[in-house]
Amino acid sequence: MSVYVYAITKDSHPLDLSDVKGVGEPPGEVRVVRGDSLCAVVSEAPDDLSVARRDLQAHNDVQERLWTDGPTLPLSFGFVAADEEAVRGVLEERAQLFAQRLDELAGHAEFNVKGVLDEDTSLRAVLEQSPQARELNERTREGGGTYEDRLALGQVVAQEVQGRENAIAEDILAALRPLASAEQVAPASKQYFVSASFLVADEQFEEFGRTCRELAERYGEGVELRLRGPLPPYSFV
Repeated sequence: MSVYVYAITKDSHPLDLSDVKGVGEPPGEVRVVRGDSLCAVVSEAPDDLSVARRDLQAHNDVQERLWTDGPTLPLSFGFVAADEEAVRGVLEERAQLFAQRLDELAGHAEFNVKGVLDEDTSLRAVLEQSPQARELNERTREGGGTYEDRLALGQVVAQEVQGRENAIAEDILAALRPLASAEQVAPASKQYFVSASFLVADEQFEEFGRTCRELAERYGEGVELRLRGPLPPYSFV
């Protein structure tokens, strides 16, 4: 019978699973597969597993419950093994590697930081700070100017906005890096000008959160920083 795998822990982990249910409908009963020194938390793999809110929430609930009691290696959503023996074989084959990573993650959590820029605020900032953009904007106001002027204005604004986003993103990353043990930075997107995950030691939680709040206040209107954490170290397994 195939099994759905949530996370890997050391056998010293409390493994209190009394208040969580697994993926599937009806929810699977969560149980433990034990190797020599490591354990995997699993449930029966449902036939109809899908990226539905119900199953995603169950997956996260199990992982977060485990993480509150000690270090874990949380697996990505949808990890299914052939059976318990296959899981046990991996635990034993890679015991040294998994144990080392669990030791490295002990006393740490993940914080996720995303930055959103308001387009209207960014445009105003460009027009205030760029003489070229101001001149082209005046020239093309109310349908004036040439096609080349309008094209040039669009190019200047796009370049200036991109430059502003890059500068703020670098400033944010530079401020947060010293407070983290590791980082994973995703490429900027249309939605987020900065998206990064940081592995933060327990004793740095308060300062990390305070620094994020201070950064948001520094940039003020038009720059939103979204902080999530502490979380299980999803990005660092």
